[in-house]
Amino acid sequence: MINKMKYSVLLLTAVLVGAAQLPAQTADKKQPAAKQPPPPPLPGAGTGGTTPHATISAAIGPNRREGGMITISYGRPYAVHPRKGGEPRKIWGGLVPYGKADRLGADEATLFVNEYAIEVAGTTIPAGAYTLYIIPSETGTSKLAFSKHIGKWGVPVDETNDLVRVDLKRDSLPETVNQLTLQIENVPAGSMNGVLKIKWEKTQFSLPFVLKK
Repeated sequence: MINKMKYSVLLLTAVLVGAAQLPAQTADKKQPAAKQPPPPPLPGAGTGGTTPHATISAAIGPNRREGGMITISYGRPYAVHPRKGGEPRKIWGGLVPYGKADRLGADEATLFVNEYAIEVAGTTIPAGAYTLYIIPSETGTSKLAFSKHIGKWGVPVDETNDLVRVDLKRDSLPETVNQLTLQIENVPAGSMNGVLKIKWEKTQFSLPFVLKK
């Protein structure tokens, strides 16, 4: 279990990771601070680029007190950017190549925070913070990796600090999802069971897990 203070720090990390430093300002209130040009943003960063970022959370269990929180912070790239137009990008097997480790999102590496241990495919993942990345497969089983190396840029993917790689279930979606979407669901509601869903283009990957408390 992560105590409340530590969990809050981990969530703050999810919000601040990769943020550019603000320009220094003088503490003298009598003299207005000289205007400083903002530092250049990281390439495509959520703090200065065009890719939106999101932090999602869900309580797994009967309620917040009896269950536990799962939080994910990630960049949400588009297949067709609404402000750029153009032809749709091929996602799976194109922008995200098959058979290779790839960041799950854009910009900073995707951050996964679990307040309590979870069990995934028979493996216990202790409470803490992890980087998620994906290894999609065209004909075989795609995998999701939980890495112990956090607070980094998404690429190149660090494959040397994996805690575990687990199989993903793949399904087709009836409608195209233009923007990468991650969801955490408590299924069935009120149980200690959850599922992580990854939706983009016309493909959904899903990973069931169990909260251990």
